[in-house]
Amino acid sequence: MSDTAINLQEKLARFSEHWSPRVIAEMNDYQFKLAKVLGEFVWHSHADTDEVFIVLAGEMVLEFRDRSVALAAGEMYVVPRGVEHRPVASSECSIMLVEPRGVVNTGDAGGAYTAPNDIWV
Repeated sequence: MSDTAINLQEKLARFSEHWSPRVIAEMNDYQFKLAKVLGEFVWHSHADTDEVFIVLAGEMVLEFRDRSVALAAGEMYVVPRGVEHRPVASSECSIMLVEPRGVVNTGDAGGAYTAPNDIWV
């Protein structure tokens, strides 16, 4: 157990890549990840887990095949397991993801946006 708090802004300042989540903490089998997002991600789903998006700075939209949910700083949304979605940000947005260890960011889609897992910052 650490005696120091995790400073989210300091951790975000350590990287600049978009769509490349960085782990900052673990709780049981769950990881807390920071990411910077910009543009349109790929359509994907996660068959075995829900996924939590928490917007720390900026704005983004979670697109679904039948609707979209706009998120601003200080807001969060839980995408249910198996639901196809696509995060979109017209300008850079900083987010926290909460998901089980080992979840692939592109879910079932794969491709060029697939980021390595367990990269800590």
